[in-house]
Amino acid sequence: MTKKRASNHWITEFLEYLEIERGRSAATLRNYGFYLERFFSWARSKRKTFDVGAIDAGLIRQYRLWLNRARDDKGNELKKSTQNYHLIALRTFLKFLAKRDVRSMSPEKIELAKQSQRHIEYLEGSDLSRFLDAPLQTPEAEIIRLRDKAIIETLFCSGLRVSELTNLRRDQVNLAKDEFTVRGKGDKPRIVFLSNQAKHWLHQYLNARKDSAKSLFLSHDRARSKRDGDDILTGNHLTPRSVQRLVARYAKLAGITKQITPHTLRHSFATDLLTSGADIRSVQTMLGHSSITTTQVYTHIADQHLKEVYKAFHGKKRKK
Repeated sequence: MTKKRASNHWITEFLEYLEIERGRSAATLRNYGFYLERFFSWARSKRKTFDVGAIDAGLIRQYRLWLNRARDDKGNELKKSTQNYHLIALRTFLKFLAKRDVRSMSPEKIELAKQSQRHIEYLEGSDLSRFLDAPLQTPEAEIIRLRDKAIIETLFCSGLRVSELTNLRRDQVNLAKDEFTVRGKGDKPRIVFLSNQAKHWLHQYLNARKDSAKSLFLSHDRARSKRDGDDILTGNHLTPRSVQRLVARYAKLAGITKQITPHTLRHSFATDLLTSGADIRSVQTMLGHSSITTTQVYTHIADQHLKEVYKAFHGKKRKK
């Protein structure tokens, strides 16, 4: 029998389940809460006596049609990926109900909208070289130039997400080793590797610091000393937004016209590995993807190099 409870009560229980039993992040909880509130608000407008047991194929079909016709604050249609986020939240909620022995629609019956192949922006060749060199070409204070060089070298060599980067602590990264551990999405640990270049610039940056702050990367804001009137650099925890701004700035300085973000460097990391011959399962592990499907978005980029391989190696032993 379906347990009669207010929809808000079920949403609260579901979010607590995600937090406690699944270990999901605060951002995930906010997103899932938003998507479910939107669904229940829509469902109540369709069925005045709505409860979770009333979720069926007909209702979901109407909801998908509504999502497909909905507009955002700017009047644009919702992207297929955004529509799928709504459906994924709903499907996860139905799985939760099944665990609680609450009769409702089977989550497997909700199919996601078909998406066009995702376009991946990445850097390579001369663009990548100019970008990586850009921090050293600015008139900023030395500590800023060293910090920013260390940041973009670390992002490129490790595939870290920007939030993972800004959460790093000094005692977490042992420069005597080539690797360290981070906790990514879902609080899952994974091994991250450092290139010689990244280790070098991290060492230079940390040696230039005179503070005892625990964070690996600091903001180093300029402030006026009250004692002697001199300009000094103070440090606070660097935020993901700050890293986004500095990456965009160096892309512009490097003469790169397309939009470059910290995630572009994550894409560049994965693409570099795959085009150099790495297997997709290893790349999946290094990126911290829970599903191989997520990593497969990069394979079509790696496939672009197959023609070059074919021309270089096929038929070399045949007589002209």
